[in-house]
Amino acid sequence: MSQDIWINLPVKDVERSAAFFNEIGFHAVSVGTERAKLAIGQTTILLFPDAVFEKFTGSKKADTSHCAEVIFSISAASREEVDAFIQKVELAGGSIFSKPSENDGWMYGAAFADLDGHRWNLLYMDESKMPKR
Repeated sequence: MSQDIWINLPVKDVERSAAFFNEIGFHAVSVGTERAKLAIGQTTILLFPDAVFEKFTGSKKADTSHCAEVIFSISAASREEVDAFIQKVELAGGSIFSKPSENDGWMYGAAFADLDGHRWNLLYMDESKMPKR
C-alpha cells in the first residue's frame, strides 16, 4: 500500500488561494482554474473549487466561518521563523487567531486562518527544554 497522503481542500478561488500560499512562502502551482497543487515538505495539498470538492466528496464543505474542520501543524526551525512567517501571513491577507507565544516553556508557535478559513499553526519546539518522562 502506498504511503503518500494527499490532502484536498475546497477554496473559493483557486488562483487567489495559490497566490496567497506563494506569498507566505509555500510552493503552489495552479493548474487552470480547476485546481492547484501546494507542496509543503513531503506533503501535497490540492486546492479545488468548492463545487468540485463537494461533487467528489458527496457532501457540503465545512463552513469555516463557524467551525474548524482540521488544523494543519507545521514545524518551524526557530522562534524567529515563526515570527517572520506570521508577518508574511498578515501581509498576504491571512487572519491570525493565535499570536506568537510560548507554551509550557519549550514550545513557541502561532496560528492563522487562510483566505478560506482553513486553520494552520506553526510551531517551534525546543527539545532541549522538553520535559523528560
